[in-house]
Amino acid sequence: MIRTIEAARVTEVVAQLCVQVNTQVGGDIYTALQQARTCETQPLAVNALDVLLQNADIARREHLPICQDTGMTVVFVRMGEQVHAPGLTEAIHEGVRRGYRAGYCRNSVVRDPIDRINTGDNTPAVIHLELVPGDALHITVAPKGFGSENMSGLRMLNPSDGLDGVKAFVLKTAKAAGPNACPPMIIGVGVGGTMEKCALLAKQALLRDVGSVHANPAWAQIERDLLEEINALGIGPAAFGGKTTALAVHVETFPTHIAGLPVAVNIGCHATRHCSAVV
Repeated sequence: MIRTIEAARVTEVVAQLCVQVNTQVGGDIYTALQQARTCETQPLAVNALDVLLQNADIARREHLPICQDTGMTVVFVRMGEQVHAPGLTEAIHEGVRRGYRAGYCRNSVVRDPIDRINTGDNTPAVIHLELVPGDALHITVAPKGFGSENMSGLRMLNPSDGLDGVKAFVLKTAKAAGPNACPPMIIGVGVGGTMEKCALLAKQALLRDVGSVHANPAWAQIERDLLEEINALGIGPAAFGGKTTALAVHVETFPTHIAGLPVAVNIGCHATRHCSAVV
């Protein structure tokens, strides 16, 4: 049986998610910030975390954007093979238009990278579509502010660079981000695939709950090692120094070519935003 999902329903859901994601810090991130607050001893670091938590409380209570940079809207869609969703792409764009207007979110998208003329409604969104079994539509909205996005990076390493090369690149990228990525950061790492696949893996890694661990014990240990090394940099909350430069490091991997070792690092800020709905 084929299930039809009307465009109007998709637009409604996307609009709601756009408002929610820009005004409510995820529960996992809020808890991680609270835990970081109990571990910090430097007064400036403690104060920075207090301000971030207070800001999150005000944004949720007053239905206001968490940050002035409400990002370029990235939408992940997992569409069941039994779903017929006519006009899906335009329905998503319309949902972004309505959601950003309803949530009083800043329009940050320009129509061309060179002429820089604002589109006026934060479209187009960046849409990633994946076909999966079933008759449901899973939609995740993940706006990406460019303070953190600009500090991300990608390298095509040689296979001989190995794990040490991967870790060195992740550390170098995190260190270079400094205050620009609005720490404490959440760091998504993609390893494998092709150039574009590892970049997508890194962004998808940011969708994982803070506190989750990789299913592969070896990669889970690498995540812990990287988090420890990044926090040892001492950049700290808002770059005032301290123990919490990053809240989490999430790694996602994919098979790759015998001649390559692609690595991407996508950095998320302290409020790395994403929320989902099933239609």
